[in-house]
Amino acid sequence: MIAREHGFPSWPRLMHHLADREEHLWDPARPPQGRVEEFCRLACLTYSADDDPSRRARARQMLAAEPGLVTGSITAAAAAADLTEVSRLLQEDPARATERSGSSAWGPLFVLAYSRLDPDVAEAPVLGIAEALLEAGADPDEGYLWNGGPSVFTVLTGVFGGGELGPRRQPAHPHSTALARLLLEAGADPVDHQALYNRQFLPADDHLEVLLEHGLATGARPGPWRQRRSPGHPDHVRALRIQLRWAIEHGFAHRVGLLAAHGADVESPFEDGRTPAEIARMYGEDDVTAVLQEVGTRHRPATVAAPSVDDLVAAIFRADRDAVDALVQEHPRLLEMLREQGANLVPWAAAREGRRDSVRLLVELGLTVDALGRSDVPVDGGWVQEAGWGRSDGELRGHSALHVAAHRGDADLVRTLLDLGADPELLDTDHHATARGWAEHAAADGEDRSAVLELLGGFSADEPAG
Repeated sequence: MIAREHGFPSWPRLMHHLADREEHLWDPARPPQGRVEEFCRLACLTYSADDDPSRRARARQMLAAEPGLVTGSITAAAAAADLTEVSRLLQEDPARATERSGSSAWGPLFVLAYSRLDPDVAEAPVLGIAEALLEAGADPDEGYLWNGGPSVFTVLTGVFGGGELGPRRQPAHPHSTALARLLLEAGADPVDHQALYNRQFLPADDHLEVLLEHGLATGARPGPWRQRRSPGHPDHVRALRIQLRWAIEHGFAHRVGLLAAHGADVESPFEDGRTPAEIARMYGEDDVTAVLQEVGTRHRPATVAAPSVDDLVAAIFRADRDAVDALVQEHPRLLEMLREQGANLVPWAAAREGRRDSVRLLVELGLTVDALGRSDVPVDGGWVQEAGWGRSDGELRGHSALHVAAHRGDADLVRTLLDLGADPELLDTDHHATARGWAEHAAADGEDRSAVLELLGGFSADEPAG
């Protein structure tokens, strides 16, 4: 019972996790020990709220002021891509390739993969260091449990970068493709769930192409982490389906085609009973629908069954007012269901490019313009339940459409939402910030949010979203 309360199928699986946690804990909040480790920590991605280009700038300043930081430290030399020093240290003692020291307990190959010290670093020393470390015994599957949880961050994860904070704060390694290929050819497991998750937010597929090229779709080369985390760790089939659903919902047509070409199941329904084609249709993703038709998916044959709430959502996302009016008039229960289940669709629609008319329709149909929820996935009520979001805990949480529009810099949508009665003083439940705070946060990341800030000029920012 205790194990299942913590998400494990049995007591032995919980004990196994705790043993892994003790050996492979990555605590991003643990203070660095000494100047060398401080330099490495500043130079590398930490996957915490601290990730920011200013940290890498501080690391460069440290190294410029103290060039001797890399002397005698293979991890610092790896962070600085100093091939000469890494080679010298390995020649003295090849065992240094697997040396884990300091509070972070990362090996030099891991540090090399996570370092973002110099965005213009040359490729040759980076690959030279990786080859030297691997030849001396470094593990291409080296990984750690971030914050002691179930998420495994591997060397490959660091190479591909990405994450919830965006490419400016959590960029890919400057030579991610070449370095990833080298690691995969050395035996790294291509079924890297954290790497897939971190890179799913944007449409670029360079990471996916490399992983598929080296066996992601077959899962034929299971690494130690899949063995350690099984059966709770999803297999390659599940990994492709997770990526497929995200790509469909976010209109990433190229990714859908790429996954289909490598054997992803584009026919079977997902857990909620919807097929890939039905999801694409419901959210008005015409490009995705075209790709699915091109790869030969079988659409469910038309039947005489009564329209569902999905049909109403599809009409809303097409901004087809005539179809919406007809469905609501003929099947008023659909509108009741939409109001009961679809609050999260307001922030979800606001996050999609060119969906201003859909947002307006949702509000005109009686959904709350200030509904809180998620804007990355359509989580809510009858669509998807996920702990801590939507209505799953009896209370709406997340951010509003106005927060999303302000962060994106969509001035037209901000104006529309304000006209519809959106509350500019509303705080989101994660960062306790107003829409203006979200816009200022984007501006601090170098994005132009002047038009949005002008619209929201009379409203407080509170704490910046982050």
